[in-house]
Parts: sequence; C-alpha cells; structure tokens
Amino acid sequence: MQAALVGVTGYAGMVLYQLLKDHPNIKKINIYDHKLTEPTTLESVAPVFKYEDAEVDPYDPTQIMADNDVVFFATSAGVTSKLSRPYLENHFPVIDLSGDMRLNTESSYEKWYHKPAAPEKYLRQAQYGLAEFESVKDQTYVANPGCYATATLLGLAPLIQNQLVDVKSVIVDAKSGTSGAGKKLSATTHFTETNDNLQVYKPNQHQHIPEIVQELHKWDKAVSSIQFMTTLIPVTRGIMSTIYAHVNDGVTEAQLSQAYHNTYDQKPFVHFTETDLPTIKQVVGTNNCDIGLAYNPDTKVVMIDSVIDNMLKGAAGQAVQNFNQMFDYEQTAGLKLKQMLV
Repeated sequence: MQAALVGVTGYAGMVLYQLLKDHPNIKKINIYDHKLTEPTTLESVAPVFKYEDAEVDPYDPTQIMADNDVVFFATSAGVTSKLSRPYLENHFPVIDLSGDMRLNTESSYEKWYHKPAAPEKYLRQAQYGLAEFESVKDQTYVANPGCYATATLLGLAPLIQNQLVDVKSVIVDAKSGTSGAGKKLSATTHFTETNDNLQVYKPNQHQHIPEIVQELHKWDKAVSSIQFMTTLIPVTRGIMSTIYAHVNDGVTEAQLSQAYHNTYDQKPFVHFTETDLPTIKQVVGTNNCDIGLAYNPDTKVVMIDSVIDNMLKGAAGQAVQNFNQMFDYEQTAGLKLKQMLV
C-alpha cells in the first residue's frame, strides 16, 4: 500500500511520518506540501529529517488519488476545510488530523475556530474517529479527534454511557505540554514563560470543547454543555485530563470501577489502573491512554485521571489506529511502541 502525507513540517506530521515508515502494511510514503510549487527534498522543508532520502511534491489532489491508496492530512486549521471536496466526492480514503471536519455544522466550526467552514454537506460526510468507540471500517473520510478531546472522552465514556453521574456536574481540568500548541512561535510558549510556570489559557473557549460535547451528546442526549478548562504546563509532551463529577444516587465505587473494566479491558490501548492514579510520563512515547479513579464517599464526587501522549494517542497514533480500522489491519499494527522512561 502507498500512503500520501500532506503536512510533514508540524510536530504531529513529523511523528506521523515516523509511524508510517515503520508500519508493516505501508510500502511507500509520498509526501506533499500545499505551499510548494515544485518538488524539493524532505530535509529542506523539515530539517529534522536531514538523513532521509525523500522528496516532497507540490500538492495536487489528482496526483494524490492516482498514486496512493489513502491520504493523511497533518495540516493546521483552515486547510482541509478548503481541500476536502475532491476526496469526498470521489470517496477516496482520508484521515484528517486537523479540526476542520470534526464538527457537524458550519456555525459551530466558525464560532469555535474563527475561520470559514467547509460546506455542511461535507462536514456531515466525515466520520469522527474516536478509535475505541467509532468504527471507521466502512468510512472514507475520518476526522481524527483532538488531543484534549481524546483524553477527556476516554475518561468520561464509562460514566456517561452507563449514566453513573449527573452530567450537569461534570468539570474537566485539562493540562497539556507545549507541543500541543504546535511549532508556531508565541509569547505564551516561549521558554521563559513556560518554564517553572503554569498558564490557564482559552478559558471556556478551547476549540476542542464542541467536539467533546458533540460526542457526549451521542452517548447521553441530556449533555448539552461541559465545564472545561485548559492549562499549559512545562513539559514537552503529554496531556492529563482530570475530571470531576457527582455520582448518581446509589452508585458505589465498585460500580464505577466495574464500568471502566467492562469498557476497556479488551481495548489494547486503554488501561484502567483503578486507584493507582497514572502520570503523564508513563504514557509518553506510547499510543496508550491510562485512566485511574478516586472516589470521595463523603462528597459523592468521583475524580478521573486520564493521561495520553498528545502527539501519539492525541494525534498521529490515533490516526494510525483509524487507518488500521479503515483497512482491516491488526489494531496494533505500527503502534507497538515503547514508553520513554526518562
């Protein structure tokens, strides 16, 4: 199989390229850049790959569909909203790591992303690809979930799907390393600002909020909003989504724990650690989501600790999971990764 990759210069694109290179079912990767007008070397657009003997071609959807079996987009917001049409119209397989096709309506996208949306008929053709819960086997356009959304939804799923908590009481305190902000320079991600510091950002405005609510609403129609806050922390990779909710009357800690076991014990990339609360470091370098639980019987509040590597499970790794589903490959193909111990 030949795979196209559009957008190799960002952090997620770099990690995705490395994963695709090692995937047992991909024989060749063809790289494209929508900013190019003529072919160039991979090293010239992504110096980190200076030892790679690879070429990057100008973006051309006709060439991409003729020479490849699937295309991955690791582009920034606002790109695939303009480029998705030919693939959707030709039913060509796409896995889109950007947020452009995750939401179902133009108005929602424009409200949260502050950019023009793709036409609604195309938005509704894209399948949201939360790999543990949304099958993409018969789909052709997969909207890969956001990193915060992945950690939060996996943490919440057993509670919401089994109606164990009051959905109006849910509060999410999510923290991310600096790679989640991408490579673009900004004052808030400058070393002097992030080192030895914590920064709350985009209060009640983060663009992953609507996709979280959209997915939760599928599981429980009573969900219409969520209290969600984001904090930038001084690490390079990793997300910790800390979730609080009031349990419903009569719900016990044993029921909470059993719901997580029932949901995830057969999922190769999600590990329920019970009351042994996970840390970011134990998932960095893997496609895993580790989830722990703490219940306070006095307040009737459950706290869920959900951690992922934002570059892998929150982006490139989940994209490969969706690719494996789409083409009926082994779930773990290309994703048998080793934890970074230090």
